Amino acid sequence: MANNKSGWRNRLYEVIYESNTPAGKAFDIALLFCIVISIAVVMLDSIQDLHQRYSRVFFWFEWAFTILFTIEYVLRLICIRRPLLYMTSVLGVIDLLAILPSYLSFFYVGARSLLVVRSLRLLRIFRIFKLTHFLSEMQNLHSAVVASLKKIAVFMLVVLMLVIILGSVMYLVEGRENGFHSIPDSIYWAIVTLTTVGYGDISPVTPLGKFIASLIMFIGYGIIAVPTGIVTTEMMMGSEKKQNPEVCPSCGREGHDNNAVFCKWCGAKL
Repeated sequence: MANNKSGWRNRLYEVIYESNTPAGKAFDIALLFCIVISIAVVMLDSIQDLHQRYSRVFFWFEWAFTILFTIEYVLRLICIRRPLLYMTSVLGVIDLLAILPSYLSFFYVGARSLLVVRSLRLLRIFRIFKLTHFLSEMQNLHSAVVASLKKIAVFMLVVLMLVIILGSVMYLVEGRENGFHSIPDSIYWAIVTLTTVGYGDISPVTPLGKFIASLIMFIGYGIIAVPTGIVTTEMMMGSEKKQNPEVCPSCGREGHDNNAVFCKWCGAKL
């Protein structure tokens, strides 16, 4: 009896988590089709004219997809050996967020507007069509950003100090009569100018103010390139670390080293 139960769970796992079999690929494609249709329903329901005409149709469609995704989420937890690890993974959290808004709408008005979050589930397309090189690049980018956080934090601290100084200087140079009503307003102008956004709601009038603004614009072009260089360096350093796209049968996570035998999150054998 135990072997039958284990065999049933293994077959269910292959269909739900693995896309290298015809059944698994068909399941994933059908799931993506449902996700796309459900997102389209949410978007169409946000159009006032369509909502007034077909609100009941949209309502039943939404609950049909919610029940379907709930069943799929429960089946994912049933067929995996460590469901808690899957629930706390990125895809597990996305799956949960895809069904929560409908149930929350019973208690909080407007929670259904969060249904568009299920578009994140389209990330499964990387697994379905075996675009593993794109998935590995995303993982490399994530690792590079994490490794660069301290350097970027220090850099942002320097930028913050710079805009405070420049904003204060512009407040003294231009003054209230030229639109720089306070130091916070001047700091806001410095941030907008330094990032080369240039809304134009505040602009210098005096020759000295224009000269300082020109310097800030030149500095902004150089500053923008710094975070990019930091992250790019980390990506080049981590480009030699290949990752195995295989899904762990215990926790459902990916991103293992290419020569990994055991899962680095739960220790299960791959």
